[in-house]
Amino acid sequence: MSKVVILGGGYGGLMVVQELLEHLPKDAQLFLVDRMPYQGLKTEYYALAAGTVSDLEIRVNFPVHPQLQMVYGEVTDLDLEQKLVHITDQEPLAYDSLVIALGCSDNYHGIPGASDYSCSIQSLSSTRRTFQQINDIRPYGQLTIVGGGLSGVELAAELRESRADINIRILDRGNSVMSAFPGKLQLYVADWFREHHVEMRSHIGITSLEQGVIHNGQEPILTDVTVWTAGIQPVELVQRMELPKDPQGRLIVNELHELPDAPQVYVIGDCSSQPFSPSAQLAGAQGKQVAEIIRARWDNKEPKLSHIKLKGVLGSLGKKAGFGLMGATPLLGRIPRMLKSGVLWKSKRHFG
Repeated sequence: MSKVVILGGGYGGLMVVQELLEHLPKDAQLFLVDRMPYQGLKTEYYALAAGTVSDLEIRVNFPVHPQLQMVYGEVTDLDLEQKLVHITDQEPLAYDSLVIALGCSDNYHGIPGASDYSCSIQSLSSTRRTFQQINDIRPYGQLTIVGGGLSGVELAAELRESRADINIRILDRGNSVMSAFPGKLQLYVADWFREHHVEMRSHIGITSLEQGVIHNGQEPILTDVTVWTAGIQPVELVQRMELPKDPQGRLIVNELHELPDAPQVYVIGDCSSQPFSPSAQLAGAQGKQVAEIIRARWDNKEPKLSHIKLKGVLGSLGKKAGFGLMGATPLLGRIPRMLKSGVLWKSKRHFG
């Protein structure tokens, strides 16, 4: 019997499961290990934190199949030699093939107090806590978002629509919000924020955080709640693994998404070193390919993979405006917002 263990039921891990279930040999068994009894649509956590969607709206149920076994718990360690996965309060889980799709955690860049005095939208449970803290800000209070990339921008815009009564600011160490994107797109987002009274501060070099204060060198910046969206890194389990990694700490894999030193151990999503920025779309594309490889090997065939082609990036500015990048072409206004709604509709219904 072939045992495939998938660690993490996010965009990548769930894609592996869905693809394998379509053509599953009778003697194969899949195990999906996750902390939660459903997938949380992570690209929408900003809306949950802002209170504009309910928890229920961003959940996707895991598939039910006689050859799929759900294992709920925290992965504490991997024994690649013995082919065992260690999970809290459970017997170790043996595997023939292993897929590591555990996602990421916040990167605090070694800044003192950052993890203690800011809140997060990286996991569903941390996002719920962030919603509660934001909800408790008094009228005319101050919310500060650290990081002017996609997550910070979407959160700020969504909050402006749900809490017109609070002051919102974004701090970024670059020149502008969305600094990794073309100038036209940066200007559009900045104009939207100015029009909607969201304060933007650039060239901020945070030195430390304490309760209610962000230190920009000698300048104290006062705040009621701080949300951290200033970078990600692979989960702590991957950080501990003593295997070749790229400068971002992601595991180096071969062209089959496989650890060179551990055959049939695949790494996808935010833990995997790739020539692309981490994204849900990339994790899904990798998941699809890993399922192809596993199926080919079941049939004793040589896997043949095409190059991953990503379709672009979409972001929202509240419920009515948005932005996107398709190749080198920026999309601005209502159209990208409608496209993003369509993508969300499809992902909630497992349409890829």
